[in-house]
Amino acid sequence: MSTAFKAHGMDGTLVEPDWPPLALHEVRALLELFPGNGQAVELLSSSPRPFSAASVVATSNGTVFVKRHHRSVRDAEGLSEEHRFMQHLRAHGAPVPRVFTSGNGMTAIEIGEWTYEVHERPAGVDLYEDALSWTPFRSTRHAHSAGQALALLHHAALGFAAPPRKPRPLVASFSIFASDDPAGAMALYLAVRPSLAADAVTRTHCALALDLLAPFHAELQPLLPALAPLWTHNDLHASNLFWSDAGDDARAMAVIDLGLADRTNAVHDLAQAIERNIVEWLALVQNPAHPEDAPVHFDHLFALLDGYEQVRPLSPEEAAALAPMTALCHAEFALTEADYFLGALHAPEKAKIASDDYLLGHARWFRGAGGRRLLDALRRWAEARERQPQRTVKQ
Repeated sequence: MSTAFKAHGMDGTLVEPDWPPLALHEVRALLELFPGNGQAVELLSSSPRPFSAASVVATSNGTVFVKRHHRSVRDAEGLSEEHRFMQHLRAHGAPVPRVFTSGNGMTAIEIGEWTYEVHERPAGVDLYEDALSWTPFRSTRHAHSAGQALALLHHAALGFAAPPRKPRPLVASFSIFASDDPAGAMALYLAVRPSLAADAVTRTHCALALDLLAPFHAELQPLLPALAPLWTHNDLHASNLFWSDAGDDARAMAVIDLGLADRTNAVHDLAQAIERNIVEWLALVQNPAHPEDAPVHFDHLFALLDGYEQVRPLSPEEAAALAPMTALCHAEFALTEADYFLGALHAPEKAKIASDDYLLGHARWFRGAGGRRLLDALRRWAEARERQPQRTVKQ
């Protein structure tokens, strides 16, 4: 593909995109199916995120956000799973964008090999628009506000009773280490994803990762019954928030991009937020010989947790589960990335990065000095809060 547009690469560099960016004529034809949004006038941006193509679009009636997926990644049924969750969240007060409905009552439109969705653009500033996953917050105040936003989302998600999503690429599920038998659950996870099951490299990395992560599962297992199932975001990075302004004291105004959402639990989602924002994993990719040097932002960690608990205090069991869950939560997303690279892109070299550098590399890190520092800090935090009076929610 030859284009001046670049997307985020797996090592933090800018690379050729997996999918062609949206074109104005394409968006104009699409918006004709969504009455009330006006005619597309200009593409104001092209998202650098790699798994789809997306743009903010100026129309004759305002501004909308258009996203296009290859149907091997998201068909209309798959997008509708996400949209029903977003509609529930909005109905219960969560600040997520409205999904527009087409003239025939659909929120997801299939045209040829593509699937499209159209959202409102949230109020606020897309402050981290160009930030890669695994890059830190700009301030502790941002981390604190992100924690509050995640807790509000969890309150709003209560009562959404949809079952877990069907096996799809790029969904951050929680099934392998939710089981009493992770090896058996891993085998089932691979079996229903033929691209992974057929890849010997992935299978080898899975077996190694299971061994490395076994102590964390043993720590988590007795706490699992206390973790109530909940539909969750599973990718609360700073770039998936809109902000009140560009200052260090900015507040999170809206939560976007629920593409990884699934039925997991609140601790899994909070652990994902820690994993996405607190550890600079790209430093590990760039300097694999010294994994202990990967920066960990402890000030942001405790600000995130404090913000979360101001809105939704964790139970003692949830707090105790957070350390092992933080070591385990990335496993299924690493595998679903590998599934995407093998099944949708037919790119085994990229799939190897997901299963080796991400799944296996992160598991090794958590067993090393850097991971011990982070997990021990979370364990001490959980123990200390047990010696304090029960926290009440701020109104």
